[in-house]
Amino acid sequence: MNEIEQLATRMIREACEMKSSDIHIIPRARDAIIQLRVDQDLVAHQTLPKEVSERLISHFKFLGSMDIGERRKPQNGALSTTIDHIKVNLRLSTLPTLQDESLVIRVLPQTQTTSLKYLSLFQNHTKKLISLLKHSHGLIVFTGPTGSGKTTTLYTLLHEVNHLLNRNVITLEDPIEQQSEKVLQVQVNERAGITYATGLKAILRHDPDIIMVGEIRDAETAQIAVRAALTGHLVLTTMHTKDTKGSIYRLLEFGVSIQEIEQTLVAVAAQRLVEIKCNFCEGSCHPLCKKERLNRQASVYELLYGREVNEVINEVKGKEFQYDYARLRDAIRKGIALGYLYSHALDGWGSY
Repeated sequence: MNEIEQLATRMIREACEMKSSDIHIIPRARDAIIQLRVDQDLVAHQTLPKEVSERLISHFKFLGSMDIGERRKPQNGALSTTIDHIKVNLRLSTLPTLQDESLVIRVLPQTQTTSLKYLSLFQNHTKKLISLLKHSHGLIVFTGPTGSGKTTTLYTLLHEVNHLLNRNVITLEDPIEQQSEKVLQVQVNERAGITYATGLKAILRHDPDIIMVGEIRDAETAQIAVRAALTGHLVLTTMHTKDTKGSIYRLLEFGVSIQEIEQTLVAVAAQRLVEIKCNFCEGSCHPLCKKERLNRQASVYELLYGREVNEVINEVKGKEFQYDYARLRDAIRKGIALGYLYSHALDGWGSY
């Protein structure tokens, strides 16, 4: 193993030890800096000479089946490796910049799913999510920005329902972020003709009880997902909206009628990941302390279900009714008041 291979392996191992979600290799005029995304923060990890960083990026591009000679266009790639007997999937993204090529690596360790005990900051949210999966049909939408823990929530819940209810669960994802032997997983592959729409049509003929669609991205996928919910399947999916009400507007934008939403929508869960307060550090937790902590983050949820869903749909329809329900800000305020979260957890939330 040469010097660059050793550097690459060591960098991935250290990212896994820190439970880092991403590795950034940022070029500068005379060198390059490596940063790790630890929870929500970018932490400076080390500085490399320019020649070494260029060779390191070329090494990852080669492993990820990318064009090593092409530096003028953005590229995407993926590879799998094993670190300390744990399989780790890596998703690569290059971007040409003024100085040189930049590389970001998404680190996805294929470890066991998160325990239900540590899924949510408040256990009543976890119990409600589990109870929602007992529905025989309908649509459950999880919404939030990238990195808010939607995929982790989905897999934790699916593993639990598979264990408790013994249902046939099929997922359709792009990409498959967590490999599991407990559910059937289908990878979107547009070159092979498997899009979200065509894959979902095929899954419906495979006798599923629960279908997990990685993300609703277009009108065709939205309409097929709603149709699946109407025909006796429980469909779980994700969307990118800032809150629960936004997902209803998004479905309307995709051409789903308000009547179909009323008939299918079981629940909407907006979520965010929040950093749990450290018992030892004053202020923010030090990166070295974070490395030793088993559970540094938990999810908070804004849940709409039952009557609440109907009331919000009525509000979307323009009826004069303001229904007060617990928002994400309220869950975070409660966490701060109970001493679970840092006081700055609400910074930057604006009017959420």
